[in-house]
Amino acid sequence: MAKKKKVRVAFRKNRQKRTRANDMTRSFRQDDPSGTDSISSERVRAKGDLSRHRTVIHESSDDPATAGTANDPSSMLAVDLSTCQPGRVIRVHGLVSVVESEAEKKEYRCGVRRILKTLSIDGRNVVAVGDRVWFRTTGTDEGQIEKVEGRRGTLTRGYRRREHVIASNVDQLLIVSALQEPGLKLPLIDRYLIAAEKGGIRPVVVLNKADLVDIADYQWIIGLYSQLGYETLVTSAADGRGMDRLRELLSEGVTAFSGQSGVGKSSLLNVIQPGLNLRVREVSGWTAKGKHTTTAAELIRIVRGGFVVDTPGLRQFELWDIEPAEVEAYFIEFRPYIPKCKFPDCSHTHETECAVKDALFRGQIDQGRFDSYLKLYSQQPFELD
Repeated sequence: MAKKKKVRVAFRKNRQKRTRANDMTRSFRQDDPSGTDSISSERVRAKGDLSRHRTVIHESSDDPATAGTANDPSSMLAVDLSTCQPGRVIRVHGLVSVVESEAEKKEYRCGVRRILKTLSIDGRNVVAVGDRVWFRTTGTDEGQIEKVEGRRGTLTRGYRRREHVIASNVDQLLIVSALQEPGLKLPLIDRYLIAAEKGGIRPVVVLNKADLVDIADYQWIIGLYSQLGYETLVTSAADGRGMDRLRELLSEGVTAFSGQSGVGKSSLLNVIQPGLNLRVREVSGWTAKGKHTTTAAELIRIVRGGFVVDTPGLRQFELWDIEPAEVEAYFIEFRPYIPKCKFPDCSHTHETECAVKDALFRGQIDQGRFDSYLKLYSQQPFELD
């Protein structure tokens, strides 16, 4: 049963400059006793008019499954759902979120309730593509988001020391990488695999643009990730390679397409559903980097069933909320050897009698994967060349 209690919530930090009063000592008199004896109960607030708190009603539940969570700030607010309708966020453009109503399948351009922004001070955005929300209509095609339901299956990254939720309520993640133009970035794939596992999403490695290379030269990569238990798919939008399996994967649930700029995510979706007509661009011949074609994440309904979140190409990917000591748990091949290390807190970097490094020496752990681990453990930022 839900319980209600009052919660004090701080406003955002004050950004205004206070005007200093001039001639502060003019009215001071040495013979005035009030100038020497201060009032003990006097309180001085030095941060201006915006340094206040507000009281909101917190709805808590005895059932942990329905209780509000840290990534669901709006669950703390009492909202009259009788005046709202459920929907799903399909696009986010700055301060405006496009919400598709659950009943009408109609799109509304919605703002976000101010208190939700106040509560979500650690995130880059209050809402993300895929969020289930409750919104109130304020016009023919306009509304305001009043509540965000609890998230599951979240794909996140760190962005300027804040959490950036790329997509939420996702069932599987297709990590798209190009064999050529711009070429493979295995450390980026490794980071996506960790982000998927942390967010509770099933990852699939997609090696695209197979028509540009001799696939025999890349069999070791296919074998590497396949042996670790990750489904690895070779595709080509040009000759149709792997497209049947790709259609099967997208036919159920919600799938996020993510990867480096220029790897061909939009081209694959255009082949799967020709009517989408998503914009595509060539890889820059000057920088050999992909050009940003998709500029905002979007939830797309697939005719054969299922949904796809087409995400913008990324130039950098930083893991969020993972401590160095936790990184080892996300490397599947490390797990059989970690208990055999001499030291319980072995970092597998410099210690003697380390079972993980012994396995690396015997060829049981891939050197490239171990290098990815070292960079993540030392929290080195990953920038695409």
